[in-house]
Amino acid sequence: MTATYQALDFGTVEGDLLGQGVVATLLFFLIGFGVLALGFLALDLLTPGNLRTQVYVDHNPNAAILLASNHLALAIIVVTAIMTSADSLGQGLVDSAVYGLLGVVLQAAALRLLDAFVPGHLRDIVNTPRMSGSAWAVGVSLVAIGAVNAAALS
Repeated sequence: MTATYQALDFGTVEGDLLGQGVVATLLFFLIGFGVLALGFLALDLLTPGNLRTQVYVDHNPNAAILLASNHLALAIIVVTAIMTSADSLGQGLVDSAVYGLLGVVLQAAALRLLDAFVPGHLRDIVNTPRMSGSAWAVGVSLVAIGAVNAAALS
């Protein structure tokens, strides 16, 4: 009885396609990172005090909840923008950047509306030294608004 072995066929590797894919990945990553950075700056402008200090130095749990929620919401928006962008690289990058920036603007507007319509003020929530249920409520609202924002991308 003889055993027959079949060679594994790995196919071909297209270096040009791989290189284009790596470049596209880096460019889409930079856009996503930029949108998150702008989202951080927008949230910093809308909250009292220095957000970076409040979260990373003072360990303010309410500021951290708002930052994490806003970043999660923007990440949902950016992921959706990238996944639904045009197939051509140039247009896909522009689509992702424009919709990501629009997401930052809409999230900031939503935060201002929440601040206007929710009892109390955002500054009071952020400045409370202990973790607050209000911060969780605003944070979850931001994520929900981000999901709706992402679904609305066309």
